[in-house]
Amino acid sequence: MLKIRSLVSVLTLAGLATVSSAADWQALPDKAPAPSDNPTTAAKVELGRKLYHDPRLSSTGTVSCASCHNVMLGGEDNRPVAMGVNGQTGGRSAPTVWNSAFNEVQFWDGRAASLEEQAAGPVTNPIEMGMKSWDDVVARLKSIEGYQQLFNEAFGANSISKDNATKAIAAYERTLITPDSAYDKYVKGDKSALTAQQVSGMKQFEALGCSGCHSGPAFNGPGTFMKFPMMKNGYFEAKYHFSKDLGRYEATKDSADKHLWKVPTLRNIALTAPYFHNGAVKDLPTAVKVMGKLQLGKDLTRQEIDDIVAFLNALTGPFPKQPMPSLPPTPGKTFN
Repeated sequence: MLKIRSLVSVLTLAGLATVSSAADWQALPDKAPAPSDNPTTAAKVELGRKLYHDPRLSSTGTVSCASCHNVMLGGEDNRPVAMGVNGQTGGRSAPTVWNSAFNEVQFWDGRAASLEEQAAGPVTNPIEMGMKSWDDVVARLKSIEGYQQLFNEAFGANSISKDNATKAIAAYERTLITPDSAYDKYVKGDKSALTAQQVSGMKQFEALGCSGCHSGPAFNGPGTFMKFPMMKNGYFEAKYHFSKDLGRYEATKDSADKHLWKVPTLRNIALTAPYFHNGAVKDLPTAVKVMGKLQLGKDLTRQEIDDIVAFLNALTGPFPKQPMPSLPPTPGKTFN
């Protein structure tokens, strides 16, 4: 069982962690790391871009990866919960794909250890993309003539497989990073990049303890998982039902994992409403208020909330241009 929790995370759970120092503020790298068994190449990225946007990877031919993780916007779908084939909905909000390459684990409950493993899941999930098996997916891809050439270019002859398809999607997703935000410019030395209110919010973010969980260049560390909600609050529970979903426990069935969640990135957080694992909170100021109360045990003032929100807006980075791919055609036939 995957159990990654740093000392800082453990101390934070116990209420003993100190806030990070200013020296810990880090800019996002200009390139995402790739595993040794899947080095990034232009051919893989282009194949992955097509697969990511191709609804023919779903049983109905209507849902692609991009349906729930829209790279023309904030990398998710701005719905409380994601919608899959035949209008079915799951119980969790779609996480952003932007900067997901910097996550230690994938999915809200961390059940996938890599982007490659994550890419395999939704395709055969009956609610999400609904294919019966990856054997069916591979057979479909092999029947589309254009994909044979694309896989050949990326992986060699006769290379259409589940493993290579997920590697290509992951290679494409590793290009979906957003460095050079106003925050990045500021920590690199441009002290005019942030407004006075954003600087105040940055200080509040540190002083109040937000950086105990949301640290590092992607604001998703230092630990992999964190308990949420940390503190009981009848009003928020009745309104938002945060505790209904047991989090990581749903994947592991280990009672110690109840209400543990992957710490999400705060990069581009201003663009990914609604918030939390169940998409129950509609706006960012309310999300900050809720986090202050449930995670830090603090009633944040209006000014503190406004300043922190201003700082979080500085974490929005410019998106790399996303040309829409031309998908390999299937002239004269359909799969549905």
